[in-house]
Amino acid sequence: MGRLSGKVAIITGAAQGMGEAHCKAFVKEGAKVILTDINAEGGQKLADSLGENALFIHHDVAKEADWIKVLAEGEARFGTVNVLVNNAGVLGKIAPTTEFSEADYRWVTDINQIGVFLGMKTVLPSLIKSGGGSIVNISSVAGIVAIYGAPNLAYVGTKFAVRGMTKQIAVEYGDKNVRCNSIHPGYIRTPMMAAATDEDGGDALSMIPLRRLADPSEVSNLAVFLASDESAFISGTEHVIDGGMTAL
Repeated sequence: MGRLSGKVAIITGAAQGMGEAHCKAFVKEGAKVILTDINAEGGQKLADSLGENALFIHHDVAKEADWIKVLAEGEARFGTVNVLVNNAGVLGKIAPTTEFSEADYRWVTDINQIGVFLGMKTVLPSLIKSGGGSIVNISSVAGIVAIYGAPNLAYVGTKFAVRGMTKQIAVEYGDKNVRCNSIHPGYIRTPMMAAATDEDGGDALSMIPLRRLADPSEVSNLAVFLASDESAFISGTEHVIDGGMTAL
C-alpha cells in the first residue's frame, strides 16, 4: 500500500518543476491528485500521463472564483480533500526595492501570498469534513533569511508571510485535526531557477555546502512525508531543504 493511499490532494503550480515532481510522487504513493496551473497544455499533458488518479483543472491561484471551481470539480471527481499543497509561485523582478513599481510588487504578492491564503480558506472546510488533513505550503529559504546579492523584496516578503500564515493555520485548526507545515527549498533544478541562474546553478553553488542544486524529487519526498500519516504529530513547523545554505 502506498504512503498516501486514500488521500485526495490538490497541488498547485503543477505543470512543471517542483509541482510536476510532487504530482508524480503523490500518484506513485497512491493519492488521487487534482493538478492545477495556468499552463493548461502542460498541466493536461501531465495529468494524462499519470492516469485515472489525476485530474487537471486550469487555475489562477490569485482568483477566489477559480479556487471555488477547483474544489467543486475535484470533490465531484474524487471526494473530500485530505491534502493541499500550495506550490504555485513566481520569483518576480530582481532589483533594488526603489526600482520596484507597485504593480511589480502586487503581482508577486497576488500569486505567492494571496494565492496561499485563498487556497487555505477555500480548502479548509473540505479538510475538516474529511476528518482532518495536511496543508503543505511551499515557501523558500527566502522565508528564513534575506537574499544577499539578488535583491527581491516582494519575493522575500511573500515567502516570510507564508511561513507565518502556516503557523497561524496550524494553531487555529489543530483542534480540527488539520496540520499545516511549510517547506523552504534552496536552489532546486527547476525552469524558474534556471532562468534566474543557469542550468548548473552558476555562482549559487558557492553558497551551497553540498555544492549542487537539488533535484525537484528531493523536495517531493519531503512533501510526501508531510502529507502522509507518518508526520501525524508535526504541525506549524518549517522544513528547510537547502543543502546547508542557511547554516552558513
